[in-house]
Amino acid sequence: MTRSKKSNEGPQFIRWFGPVLDALRAIGGSGSPDEVVDHIAAKLNISDEQLNETLPSGELRFRNQVQWARYYLKLEGLLGASQRGVWNLTDKGQVTYLTCDDSKDIFTKWARYFQAEKRKNKNTPDSIEEPIAEVTGLPPKNYREHLHEIFHSLSPEAFERLSQRLLRESGFRQVSVTGRSGDGGIDGFGFLQINPLVSFRVLFQCKRYKKAVEPKHIRDFRGAMTGRADKGIFITTGTFTAEARREGTRDGAPPIEMIDGEKLVDMFEELELGLTPIKTYEVDNDFFSEFRSVSKPQSDIPDLMDKPDNEDEQ
Repeated sequence: MTRSKKSNEGPQFIRWFGPVLDALRAIGGSGSPDEVVDHIAAKLNISDEQLNETLPSGELRFRNQVQWARYYLKLEGLLGASQRGVWNLTDKGQVTYLTCDDSKDIFTKWARYFQAEKRKNKNTPDSIEEPIAEVTGLPPKNYREHLHEIFHSLSPEAFERLSQRLLRESGFRQVSVTGRSGDGGIDGFGFLQINPLVSFRVLFQCKRYKKAVEPKHIRDFRGAMTGRADKGIFITTGTFTAEARREGTRDGAPPIEMIDGEKLVDMFEELELGLTPIKTYEVDNDFFSEFRSVSKPQSDIPDLMDKPDNEDEQ
């Protein structure tokens, strides 16, 4: 009986359809995924226990569900295409306020569409094979998932080298990997040139991790970098707990930039590092519609087999 009720209600991420739109309206119509997630969590008083709950993959469940909500809102035309990791409301999204029933209707509409597409073609690409039950990953299954698998397959030393390359590609110079144990978690350092006159030293730590990084890891890293650098970067293939994120930006303490697995993939994508972009096309049916409505004109070209009246006689 309980299973039937849950099936009728749909997956849990439906509840975030309305809050995602509300959050984007509140922060000016656009924002990063982190800004949207943080705003929803603060506005709705989401507990740290809920924020820290993880999926079997190690991804934070709450963030995963908000990502799925964004996916369906984009299908519905309420959110625009994400550019450089920025979510934005469309004109339709700006004036749309969703009730729980509205959200369920949107999900049901697209779930039926996906099921119909799957029945029509058993070889339907993963990008339109969407589950109806609880989801455990981000749609669609593509290069992002492949990158995560690669990151987790690397040895700790290889991941440090990969992070070194990423920082170099991001504008850091003199990036070195220390490779020393007992250095308080410091895996390397580099210099970020702000302008010709200003640069600062940055220490970084790389943690190839499937779990969520906890506040103690941030505190230990900050303690190791105190007096040695102006800023720290913590790179992980996993996630950060809500407490860890707060610790990283705590007032009066040296700031620590936190790069989790999703942001790591975003950076590789933006830099096209280890990724080869593929150009594709979609047919613009609106462009051709005006031509379909034009009736076939009567030909004004003379029959070439007929002799023109004005042809000179020989």
